Amino acid sequence: MSKHLVSADNPGGQRTEELLSEIRAELLTRMAAYGEDPRPEAKTVMENNLEIAQLLTDAIHLAENNTNTLAEDL
Repeated sequence: MSKHLVSADNPGGQRTEELLSEIRAELLTRMAAYGEDPRPEAKTVMENNLEIAQLLTDAIHLAENNTNTLAEDL
């Protein structure tokens, strides 16, 4: 049973790409706070978050492809 994603049991849920987009947006907002932090740890966190954001973008594209593929079958 899905708690977050749209399904037969959860018709009010979100599509995968919508949820991933929200997470990416929140991550990018949080990253703004690290921009002025001169600590090396903050730089590491920023670099990690940039990579995470790119991975989320890739996942969003895959999820959109899945949604489009399933829509073609309907």
